Amino acid sequence: MLSKKLQDAFNEQINREFFSEYLYLSMSAWCKSGNMDGIGNYFHVQAQEEHQHAMKFFNFIHDRGGTVLLKALDAPQSKFKSLIEIFEQTLEHEQFITKSINTLMSTAFKEDDHAAVSFLKWFIDEQVEEEASVSKILHKIKLIKGEGHGLLMI
Repeated sequence: MLSKKLQDAFNEQINREFFSEYLYLSMSAWCKSGNMDGIGNYFHVQAQEEHQHAMKFFNFIHDRGGTVLLKALDAPQSKFKSLIEIFEQTLEHEQFITKSINTLMSTAFKEDDHAAVSFLKWFIDEQVEEEASVSKILHKIKLIKGEGHGLLMI
């Protein structure tokens, strides 16, 4: 049985994951409207991945006998100055999600919930990958100052 404390924290994480999906769809739309279809597709795929993350929490709560409580999502930013800004915000957002997952892991340890610890281990590893991937892309975009023919290569 999932403790009330973990259930509430996992429900908050579902909201964060769905907001991530929403944010990345907004970034995808901005890129596609600027004819940057490749980067738009990148964010579309990221949005789908965030949806899957939310559903992992959704299913875990149910599997542990808990109750999922969905909450309203805030509107994501929809206007951006540049790709550099988008990827800086993406990295910042992924770092926020990493901190959130780490807090969940600490709560799972405090609640002595080994199943939750095991479940969260996948997310810990996933966040390392997410931050590294975004950091590499951001570095490349900064190398070309976010413009020119180099964007076609990215």
